[in-house]
Amino acid sequence: MSIPKEPRQLMINLMYLVLTALLALNVSAEVMNAFFSIDKSIENTNGILTTSNDKTLNGLSKVVSEKTNYKPLYDAAKEARTVVDEFTAYVDEVRTGLEEEAGGVFPADFKDPIKAGRPKRYQDKEIPTRYFVDGQQSGENKREPVGLVLKEKIEKTRAGLIELVERVSKMNIEGTNITDTEVEELKNKLSLAIDDESWQIAKKASWEYYTFGHMPVAACYPILRKLQNDARSSEATVINFLASKVGETVIEFDQFEPVSAAVKGYVIKGEPYTAEIFLSAFSSQAAEGISMRVNGSSLPIKDGKGQYTTSTSSIGEKEYKVDISVTNPFTKKVDTYTKTFKYEVGERSVTVSAEKMNVFYIGVDNPVAVSAAGISTNDLKVSINGGRGTIDRVSNGQYVVKVSEQTLECRVNVSGGGMNDSKVFRVKRIPDPVAKLSKYTGGEIGSGEFKAQGGLAAILENFDFDARCEIQGFSLVYAPARQDVVESINPGGRFNDKSARLIQQAKPGDRFFFEEVKARCPGDKGGRPINSLVFKIR
Repeated sequence: MSIPKEPRQLMINLMYLVLTALLALNVSAEVMNAFFSIDKSIENTNGILTTSNDKTLNGLSKVVSEKTNYKPLYDAAKEARTVVDEFTAYVDEVRTGLEEEAGGVFPADFKDPIKAGRPKRYQDKEIPTRYFVDGQQSGENKREPVGLVLKEKIEKTRAGLIELVERVSKMNIEGTNITDTEVEELKNKLSLAIDDESWQIAKKASWEYYTFGHMPVAACYPILRKLQNDARSSEATVINFLASKVGETVIEFDQFEPVSAAVKGYVIKGEPYTAEIFLSAFSSQAAEGISMRVNGSSLPIKDGKGQYTTSTSSIGEKEYKVDISVTNPFTKKVDTYTKTFKYEVGERSVTVSAEKMNVFYIGVDNPVAVSAAGISTNDLKVSINGGRGTIDRVSNGQYVVKVSEQTLECRVNVSGGGMNDSKVFRVKRIPDPVAKLSKYTGGEIGSGEFKAQGGLAAILENFDFDARCEIQGFSLVYAPARQDVVESINPGGRFNDKSARLIQQAKPGDRFFFEEVKARCPGDKGGRPINSLVFKIR
């Protein structure tokens, strides 16, 4: 988004950003805490995956030291590590960039320990859209949307892992046989991939918009961390596959962590809550020995993952207990790992934000944005009561309110999707303009500059709407030095003939009084008195 040069438009944009930030307050603090908790949990899992992959690489290294014919497999495994390290490092850069967009992070010693280390604007929903989806289209810092680059990195990383396995399969390594069928099966097991089907079914503009558009900054953290988890899991899939070609006893895992990857950590009442439950550091050798239970009920397993779905008939924080049992393929020992996961169920809420001020002004168009979480703007019905107002839709989610009667309560009503709500606004008339002669409101002025003026103007200062007020009339009193005063009744803002003649008589020491000044602004039924002006000629 380019920065406007016009001060009025700049003020409008700044106020829109403030109001957009307020929209994020509709998401509860508990939900924000849940996002960071999930992010931390996935980070711990990534550490376990990395450690497990390190052990597999070490095992391969020991085998290669004795059987050098397997060295291409070990080299390919190390290359897989390099490819994934580059991807995870890039995702870390994306997180850092997102933190900078969100105003940096709270210091570690911040007075509120819950916020310490978190981005300062972690509830903002517009920052991810601008950062991942829109990009910077003009100006010195022009750049592509980060989401588009991230998508390309995911596809490149996946292609890199597949390419190195295909390359090894064509080497005819002694003692190793990698079939085309095995390569195709491995491709299907790589969890790092772009799901084009979901965002197209959801009729979203792009993968990046579906993944990051209008998400709170806090929600982007576990999403980015899960991409790193998918990369580490894909690395493990490749390394384990290569290691399996030099002997199954090389692969050894001794740490496991249950992970719940929710489609959404915050859902609307009435919507299903869906999560993938899988075992980190997954080994194909242990696939047959894994069983999963949620709250005591068994789950079907495919490729080491089980999918848990439950209804959401009430709001509030929910939790479920996961038990995963693993049978070691070598020792036949059975180990069970247990963890409890939490998620938040909320209700739809409506947001009506005046894009310029927190009031409606009589006589001007008042732009308003209307949205409701989880409901398409096309399904919303919007009406207005009070202030003798009307509301007209101009585009998706954008409306214009016009009011004609001052009141303390004007309601914008929104319904649709099983939701009914309203927001209250005040209705005011346009503030008083300031009467000016050129740029002056009084004081000393040179006779030449004074004589060059053609009349008074009514100026709306610090008012963000495109509105003009007109001078209806005034009384001009001319007080020449040591002479009798002369008065001219002037209708309108421009000087009439008599007023113009008095102005042209100005000489040093004379005084001019502009009194009983009246102005009329849009929406006014009659003129309103405004400030007087007094000038001394020098």
